[in-house]
This record gives sequence, C-alpha cells and structure tokens, in this order.
Amino acid sequence: MTHTPPLFVAFTGADDPSLLPGMMALSARYPIEWGMLLDEAQEGRALFPDAAARREMLAAPGLRWAAHVCGDQARRIADAPETATIDLQGFTRVQVNHGFAGSSPQQIANTIAFGRRKGLRAMLQSLGDFPAEPRLDWLFDVSFGRGNRPTQWPALDLTGPFCGYSGGINSDNVAATLEAIAAPPDAAYWIDMESGVRSEGSFDLAKCEAVCRSVYP
Repeated sequence: MTHTPPLFVAFTGADDPSLLPGMMALSARYPIEWGMLLDEAQEGRALFPDAAARREMLAAPGLRWAAHVCGDQARRIADAPETATIDLQGFTRVQVNHGFAGSSPQQIANTIAFGRRKGLRAMLQSLGDFPAEPRLDWLFDVSFGRGNRPTQWPALDLTGPFCGYSGGINSDNVAATLEAIAAPPDAAYWIDMESGVRSEGSFDLAKCEAVCRSVYP
C-alpha cells in the first residue's frame, strides 16, 4: 500500500433494518460511517427509510451515523435554518444536500450555525478545490449519487478542514482512487460511496465488505 488510507469509509444509503446484524459485524472490524438519506417527500422509498426503520437503525449499538439531509429540509437549513424542523437525534454528523451548484457564504454560515445548535458536525459538498472554511467538513462531490467519476481529485491541505471524496467509487476502483487522491502521510480524510455499494437498487453489504478489504488489507 503506497497511499495513506482514509480515517473511515462512509457508506451512504443504508435503508433496511434487516441488514443491521451485518452492518454491526462490519463496524466491529472496520472504521465505517453509515450514511442515512433523509427527505420527507421520498420517505419509505429505496434509499430513504421511513420513520420506523430510522428508529430501529439508529438504536442499533456500535454504529456511527451521518444524516444526509435532502429536499425541503436541506434547503431550509441552508437558507432559513430557524425554520428547519428535522429530528437528527442519533446522528453524529449532518450533510446538507441543498442543491447542485455549491453554497453561498450565507448558506455556509447558516449550515455552520445549524450544526452547532444541533451539536453535530456539519458537512457541505464541494465541486472543486476544498474551501478553506474549517468550521465545516467538506465532501468533494460532482456525482450526487449518480456514480459519475471525476476526472481529477482535489488535493488535501494538511492545515485545512476535514475533507472527503466521493464520485463513482466502488470495490473495483477504490484502490486506484486512493492512489489518485495521493493523500500525504498523516492526512485525515474520508471516502464516501452510494451507488457503488448497491446491487439492483438494494444496499449490498457484500460490496461494502469488499471495499473495506481493499482499503484496509
């Protein structure tokens, strides 16, 4: 291994409580953050667990969760955070997916303030070089769950904010992706994947395990 491995791998789109035993087993072996997609308008569809499923999954021991907030609540957080009503108990981080064109300075400030009020570390997506704002975590994301791979990966700044990478990552290309990211020694970062750990529309723990074996041999 010539690359510096990520602090953890984030698998986004966990939506089925029946997978909890396997998720807990994987989390006992590897550093994993599980991402749960939240959108009231899509609740109960694939990728977006309903309230009962959310409660069961968040109550499972030994799992670290990040909320990936989409739709109306994400826009409220970014544009009028005092109007957001989403319940984020059980999560340790919150990613605010409010749009596809990046975030304005006011949206960045609003997201920081919202995360502080909730006691959560907040994340926003970056479309290019990582911003210097250290009060947020930044995810490089030009794919938005579509499995598209970027042509290049932005460099990590060891003195900058905590940053992550996503975009068409899967078990077949994750090793090459880490080589392309070329994180310097002692760098702190994470990688995130959604479409790369699904099979025929369903969350696939076998693919999650294959990624972990490749990242942490």
